[in-house]
Amino acid sequence: MMFNTYVFQVGLLSLLLERFRALLILSAVYLTLSICLHCWLMNLRWMESNRFVWTDGLQVLFVFQRLAAVLYYYLYKRSAEYLGDPRLYEDCSWLRDAFARARL
Repeated sequence: MMFNTYVFQVGLLSLLLERFRALLILSAVYLTLSICLHCWLMNLRWMESNRFVWTDGLQVLFVFQRLAAVLYYYLYKRSAEYLGDPRLYEDCSWLRDAFARARL
């Protein structure tokens, strides 16, 4: 969705990256935590398939992954709402000011 905005088309990618920095960083963190959690779970279940295995480290990773999930979905919804702003899809005075500052 960011690539469809007028802001991106006029070359102000830094403005979009600044606005969505938290979402992009948290997306990478959430993806990393999810991959680590699921790999660890699969390894434990592969080695001990006849019984339930849940270690303390796995529980800590699970809690951090779920906390990151809550933040990720909050930022995702907030970003979707921000991308619905019509000012991002048309030429506006604030966009001209940002473009003038970027050229300096």
